[in-house]
Amino acid sequence: MARAMKDFLLAAGLPLATDPNLQGTPERVAEAWMTEFLDGYALTPEEAIGTVYPAPPDSAGEMVVVTDLRFHSMCPHHLLPYEGRAHVAYVPGKHVVGFGRLSTLVDCFAHRLILQEDLARHVASALARVLGSPATACILEAKQACMRLRGEQQRDAITHVEAYEGRLRKEGPLRRELWARLGART
Repeated sequence: MARAMKDFLLAAGLPLATDPNLQGTPERVAEAWMTEFLDGYALTPEEAIGTVYPAPPDSAGEMVVVTDLRFHSMCPHHLLPYEGRAHVAYVPGKHVVGFGRLSTLVDCFAHRLILQEDLARHVASALARVLGSPATACILEAKQACMRLRGEQQRDAITHVEAYEGRLRKEGPLRRELWARLGART
């Protein structure tokens, strides 16, 4: 990857040999991509969620919601970043998970080349599958560099994406409860 980055910078006409600010840049870029932008490929949702615990007795129908999980990712179309906040919810089925593991699950998928729509879908789907949850949701708010820095250059645009599984897929009391909680967080 460092060699490819060096070739990329040379192809752009940059003076790698004489500009002291570019010394070591190919190696730094490769390190950042491997450890911060693409490390999600090395992690499965099961590993991200880790240890699961038996759901508390009589917890069926009660929703767990964790909001404002910060994330960053890379758009696969232009290799430009996007960042934002994830709001993750689930109704316990057989299992529950530590709250911090929900952030790790988001990063498992966010640290890949992935569209925001697919990121939300993968998180909601993995949560439903791994926890056996009858209802899951992942709602993402993000600032897309693709929209802000190129093309239309909509610097203030924020994109919103929702993905639901199970009982939350249908509009109804459970989804309204989720949105009431999200609205009450400010």
